[in-house]
Amino acid sequence: MASTNLFENEQAIAIAALVGVVIVLFIIKRLILVRLKAKARSEKSSMSDIYRVLVLSLNAPLNLLIWVIFLQLVKSIFSVFSIEDEVAIKALGIVIEAGVIITVFLFFERFVNYTLKRYRDQSTIVKNTSAIAGGAVRAVFAVLAILIILSTMGVSVTPIVASLGITSLAVALALQPTLENFFSGIQLVMDKPIRIGDFIELDSGEQGFVEKIGWRSTWVRMLPNNIVIMPNSKLSNSKLINYYYPERELSVPVDVGVHYSSDLEHVEKVCLDVANCILEQHEYGVETYQPFVIFHTFDNSSINLTVMLRTREYFNRFFIKSAFIKMLKKRFDEEGIVIPFPITALNVEQEGAASALYNQRHQSQPSEQYQEKPPRQT
Repeated sequence: MASTNLFENEQAIAIAALVGVVIVLFIIKRLILVRLKAKARSEKSSMSDIYRVLVLSLNAPLNLLIWVIFLQLVKSIFSVFSIEDEVAIKALGIVIEAGVIITVFLFFERFVNYTLKRYRDQSTIVKNTSAIAGGAVRAVFAVLAILIILSTMGVSVTPIVASLGITSLAVALALQPTLENFFSGIQLVMDKPIRIGDFIELDSGEQGFVEKIGWRSTWVRMLPNNIVIMPNSKLSNSKLINYYYPERELSVPVDVGVHYSSDLEHVEKVCLDVANCILEQHEYGVETYQPFVIFHTFDNSSINLTVMLRTREYFNRFFIKSAFIKMLKKRFDEEGIVIPFPITALNVEQEGAASALYNQRHQSQPSEQYQEKPPRQT
């Protein structure tokens, strides 16, 4: 009886020791990794990019590795206490081997994805392909890990690989919309009609910045800060406007109307002076651009013209147009140039002359129905 109690006490101590070891490992991992992560994320750190990515990739694999170590210790306790449970020991061995394989592949998957994120701002190709490439890498590593785990369990992988050719056709038919979106996303990345960060306008009228080109859909962040999610297949077949291609600079037309009595040469000079001033002083103006003025319409109450400015990108056109209108209105007031209200003019003299001529004609020539008829001859 005493030996049984002693055995149970030893088992309780071993279990407590296992729990303590796991807790200590998690604490050590957290203390070391938190400092390394803070140093890796700091821009002032002397740590190279490879070490930064390496440190950021360790969190999830280390968590899984600690649990693998825990299972290995449990298996060792089985042998120490001579616990002969072949099913449990075999299951523990399979889980440990699978855990090690998953840990290795998880580390490489995180390493590749963090590398893509690290260099996405330094390369346009990486920036546009990071989402699709990350998903493809994750899928490839997952398939390889499953095949290796099945191989370690004694399952023959060759028939599985051979059957992939048949099953892939069925999968392709079942996932036709998903695959269509996937290959459309690859087409968008390769053809580059849009890029991450571009400001675009969809054929449905929505405008926004391209947030992400994923393997299934493209995310567009609109100006009100909400997201429009477009399937890649629809986006690749639709008409869209890319305001950042081939360059971000954009012409900004501003329509103006002046009174018919205005000196148009003076109006043009004032508009150009204001336009040059805005382009030089405003933060979104293009200093090297030469603005110009075009008079194009004799309207009902004004002569209309268009002043052409240029801004650094599409989103800034609102601010530079607003600043130009405010300054131009002030200059027009100083120069005595009138921007007319809508007016309908009545020329009284012309209308009076026409009325008098009409009356004169009708008084000198009486109407046919009142003219005397000649006497009838018999």
